[in-house]
Amino acid sequence: MIEVHSLAIPEVKLITPRRFGDKRGFFQQTYHKNIYKEFGIDADFVQDNWSRSVKGVLRGLHYQLKNPQAKLVSVITGKVYDVAVDIRKGSPTFGQWVGAELSDENGCQLFVPRGFAHGFVVLSETVDFFYKCDNFYTPGDEYGVLWSDQDINIQWPGTGEKPTVSEKDETVLPLKSVSSEDLPVY
Repeated sequence: MIEVHSLAIPEVKLITPRRFGDKRGFFQQTYHKNIYKEFGIDADFVQDNWSRSVKGVLRGLHYQLKNPQAKLVSVITGKVYDVAVDIRKGSPTFGQWVGAELSDENGCQLFVPRGFAHGFVVLSETVDFFYKCDNFYTPGDEYGVLWSDQDINIQWPGTGEKPTVSEKDETVLPLKSVSSEDLPVY
């Protein structure tokens, strides 16, 4: 079975699948549609993605608008701090964020619903980051919110001075400057 806990923004869920281990290693089921549905995660996942990053890399905060994606994110090797920001116009938690540490050791997953910007920072030497999406990636439907937005004030652990961020992620706007028509609706 799995343990599912809603975070401070209830739509975002932290999932701890059960591991069965012995001296040989462990077995962990990472997804079972019927079981996850019992806990309110009823996404029809259609695409899996895998990225590798090095320590100090920060990816995000990303979202798609016309083809929004819910994501079930996890770590295969390494450790990240994973963040979801509610950017849904009209939401009672608009502009608020939640985060959780995901690692190969804790086996936790984060469910990030549609309407949230998503990002993570790498805390280990390297990380293999894996996530399921309930909609296909659509080139040209890429949006973002500035990772260092002072109004959102995400407490990114392990970033020391400044994380390694792509040029694209460094040049997106803070949430208050994003056009209303470029935000999802609650």
